[in-house]
Amino acid sequence: MKVRLTSDRWLPAMSWLRGYDRSTLTGDLFAALIVTLMLIPQSLAYAMLAGLPPQIGLYASIAPLIAYAAFGTSRTLSVGPVAVVSLMTAAAAGKIAGAGSASYIEAALVLALLSGVVLLAMAVLRLGFLATFLSHPVISGFITASALLIAASQLKHLLGVSVEGDTLIQLSPAL
Repeated sequence: MKVRLTSDRWLPAMSWLRGYDRSTLTGDLFAALIVTLMLIPQSLAYAMLAGLPPQIGLYASIAPLIAYAAFGTSRTLSVGPVAVVSLMTAAAAGKIAGAGSASYIEAALVLALLSGVVLLAMAVLRLGFLATFLSHPVISGFITASALLIAASQLKHLLGVSVEGDTLIQLSPAL
């Protein structure tokens, strides 16, 4: 049985940094360029989907990448803003204040902070096994419904129709 060092347990990057070489750096720089080219427009769009100024999307995409490089354990996990979280942020913060206002941005920041605290607590308590109780049909249905909501919410930008609401029923009069 191999014993992990304490620094490797809390900073998994320490284990792969020991074997890091020039060829790995070249590959990582190329990957960073590709990710940057894709992440910039994607993060701007997700911020606008959440009802936030576009520059906040850039901040929300940079910080997770840096944190996961140091604390993450998977080499293939995708980290950053996603459309579903943007929609849920808009729905939650929209109940507090109008989109784009200072109070709305504060509500979104508090929501992000509280979400991070809950995720950190779950990690410390090793509650990741709870995800196994989510069946594939439930996850598939959630993703499909999210895609429909995202598409319907973007009709105002695509077709110029007035679309307001957080549910597909509220968005459907424009259809």
